[in-house]
Amino acid sequence: MDDMGSRQRVNRQTTKNPKGIATERRKAQSRMPQVKIIAKNFMDMVASLPAMKLDQLYENAFICEAILRSLPPLAKKFVLQMLYIDAPVTAKSMEEWVLPDGVSKYKVAVDRLIQLRVFIETADRKRETTYKLNPTFQANLQKLLIHGEVLAREPMPSNITVRLPNLEELEAYALDQWECFLLQLINSGQADKPSNISSSVMKVFQKGLLSQRDKETPRLTESGFQFLLMETNAQLWYIIREYISNAEERDVDPADLISFLLELSFHVTGEAYDIDTLTEEQRYAIKDLADLGLVKLQQGRKDSWFIPTKLATNLSMSLADSSSRKQGFVVVETNFRMYAYSSSKLHCEILRLFSRIEYQLPNLIVGAITKESLYNAFKNGITAQQIVTFLQQNAHPRVAERIPSVPENVTDQIRLWESDLNRVDITPAHFYDEFPSREVFEAACDYAREWNGLLWEDSKTLRLVVKADIHTHMREHLRRQK
Repeated sequence: MDDMGSRQRVNRQTTKNPKGIATERRKAQSRMPQVKIIAKNFMDMVASLPAMKLDQLYENAFICEAILRSLPPLAKKFVLQMLYIDAPVTAKSMEEWVLPDGVSKYKVAVDRLIQLRVFIETADRKRETTYKLNPTFQANLQKLLIHGEVLAREPMPSNITVRLPNLEELEAYALDQWECFLLQLINSGQADKPSNISSSVMKVFQKGLLSQRDKETPRLTESGFQFLLMETNAQLWYIIREYISNAEERDVDPADLISFLLELSFHVTGEAYDIDTLTEEQRYAIKDLADLGLVKLQQGRKDSWFIPTKLATNLSMSLADSSSRKQGFVVVETNFRMYAYSSSKLHCEILRLFSRIEYQLPNLIVGAITKESLYNAFKNGITAQQIVTFLQQNAHPRVAERIPSVPENVTDQIRLWESDLNRVDITPAHFYDEFPSREVFEAACDYAREWNGLLWEDSKTLRLVVKADIHTHMREHLRRQK
């Protein structure tokens, strides 16, 4: 199988088939699977809940409003059109509400509404598919439109609270807390001040971002290194998602936690809210959120309160929203020199993950992207694309408007150095030979192409290799060819 060259290696097993049906050989497993962090948003978490939990969530009018805000435009239109329709609406009737060129958007909208159980799919007597709004969701959304929104708690009067931080101070506090949080993830000794992260939040780290053997110091995993290069918004979603996933281990109902967090996003940034209005589970959660910089806790003579920051009030926003993206700080030159206009210790430690830091001034970090520093990053599981994306997203305003914002010779070389380590691309596959006729062989090749699974073929010896993903389908196809 010389034609396969360096693309793949197949471990052949000697098996004979007297009937002449193609036999298969299992290919070697991938030596280094790619680790990817998917930072889901709240609506993905809501959609994953059981139907009973979803109905329980929809008893809260704020959850219904948050769901409505998150929907695609066409899905919002469907909800509002059906808000005062109690009878089921047929799928054919709904299709007529959409222009011919909007069929794909129609399918996406309906799928999303079914996933969130906003739509309940049924069938009428004629066995036609029909949709109706979730009764609990529908009733609460109607009340919201008629009576408006009323929070479960109101801001505390100014004569009770001490001097509250202004919005700039609150944003600085949130950023400082988040940076201390990430610095402790990189190296607990790097933080400017001790960060007393709660055990429940540390469990989130231990689950996917840190690993620890026996009495050794915890080390970052591949996911941990990749996590540090994500945007702040995506990092926050990942932590919150894992925090909710671990809720049952702390004897907390995930649905109640999601409800509280979404409700928190409707509070006003910078206003003080009485902690006594929270349940016992919510008080534990608010302390954990303070570690992340989502809220600031303050204590008066008699009362105590929490103050939501922008991180908390933006929780229900989509990950795709870029309005909260911070100003960039990195300038990369064609000679691979890198200048970061920042005084943040966190920025310095993140840049150290894939570059050589030469010196640091009060407002400037100077370094270089070298082959050795990149090899170290690749060894830790960071990919070339993640590094390039990080540099582009954090480009200084002076260079951000350029196209490209990072010199092409630098990005190309980063990818080339990564390709040096990945010259052999190993893909799980199956090898077939001993076809009874050329017609069966060509039909098998065409079938594999249709499934986008053909890796290699040899028409002279009637042999082919297909991806392991389509092996089951391929086997069924060959059986039908008997």
